[in-house]
Amino acid sequence: MDIKTVCVVGAGLMGQQIALLAAVSGFETYCADTSPEALRRAQDFVDGWLPKRKAKEKITDAQIEYVNKHLHFVSGLEEAANNADIVIEAAVEDLAVKRNIFAQLDGIAPPHAILATNSSYLVSSKIADATARPDKVLNMHFFNPALIMQTVEVVQGPHVSDDTVEKVMELARALGKKPAKVKKEIYGFLCNRIFSVLTKEACYLLDQGIASIEDIDAAVKGAFGHPMGPFELLDMTGIDLEYHLGMERFRETGNLDDRPSPSLTERFGRGDYGRKTGKGYYDYTER
Repeated sequence: MDIKTVCVVGAGLMGQQIALLAAVSGFETYCADTSPEALRRAQDFVDGWLPKRKAKEKITDAQIEYVNKHLHFVSGLEEAANNADIVIEAAVEDLAVKRNIFAQLDGIAPPHAILATNSSYLVSSKIADATARPDKVLNMHFFNPALIMQTVEVVQGPHVSDDTVEKVMELARALGKKPAKVKKEIYGFLCNRIFSVLTKEACYLLDQGIASIEDIDAAVKGAFGHPMGPFELLDMTGIDLEYHLGMERFRETGNLDDRPSPSLTERFGRGDYGRKTGKGYYDYTER
């Protein structure tokens, strides 16, 4: 395929997994982050994940050798993106931050390179004009955990060429994913729009004292066959992420109903972001 070298911007929970996935799938891969601590944690994650997968016979020695040689965690965008065929940005959900990153990438990445954002909600048309290649800027949205979840949303805004979309769909398949093509831009794309309706109603029921966290989760899992309840899923994806997305939506619409729920805002204010901090809607400190 046309894409040989992948650059991932951001070595957080999503970025490190996307980068590892690309390397395991046989791509030359660079992952950039300005935080030395984030880069160290990402490398530690890779070093811990590979032997566990080998023990389960889910990965070969050849794949491990390839990852160790061809997955590079670096601090500079220049080193990471100057030879990339595609850049996947996995930074914080902040439009100004993303636009700044894409403007830098436009001056670093080769002219043919596709610039993709892993944003959960923000559409690429809000970012594309920060570059001189809007036809090559689009959403490529992975789900957490990116190494496991099969769906990748590929969103074609009005500025994106058919060729760009097809190349990204092909890349997703090469990564072992099942891409879902979103033919028109819409806030939240497919899955998060559906998820947000479920979680918003779950939070309302909790805030009104109608049912407990545990009973709401149990009801959803039992009635709909979901593997996780809405609060379990919020804890996994990150309460901080959901809070920032809600506030971004509220600032855009001015609709008070778009504000994050009281129960979510309370936990965000305490710094209880879910699994990654040890507490969210559930307490994970003893697990």
